Amino acid sequence: QVQLVESGGGLVQAGGSLRLSCAASGRTFSSYAMGWFRQAPGKEREFVAAITASGARTRYVDSVKGRFTISRDNAKNMVYLQMNSLKSEDTANYYCARSIYGGVAATSAPEYVYWGQGTQVTVSA
Repeated sequence: QVQLVESGGGLVQAGGSLRLSCAASGRTFSSYAMGWFRQAPGKEREFVAAITASGARTRYVDSVKGRFTISRDNAKNMVYLQMNSLKSEDTANYYCARSIYGGVAATSAPEYVYWGQGTQVTVSA
């Protein structure tokens, strides 16, 4: 079974930055695309960013384009989400997930099969 563990969440002022990390177990990490999703209280889980297995292609939800950057280090089984110019609307629990695909940066939850437990990001005004 694949395990994903997120870290790096916390409290930050609007306009600030934060970097989230996701550590993955398993020997086939480099074969799969990875993604980040977020969920605020009372809201549906929302796609944030995705990256293909090789890191060649990335995809972002419109609201974070130009502010967030997803990256990966296959030698370390790690995925990152660099978040800059944070806004109060970014406040949510952020989840790391493994896709069923390798060469596609999928944007919907049903296209991911393994999930971490989440890390909380709170942006104050």
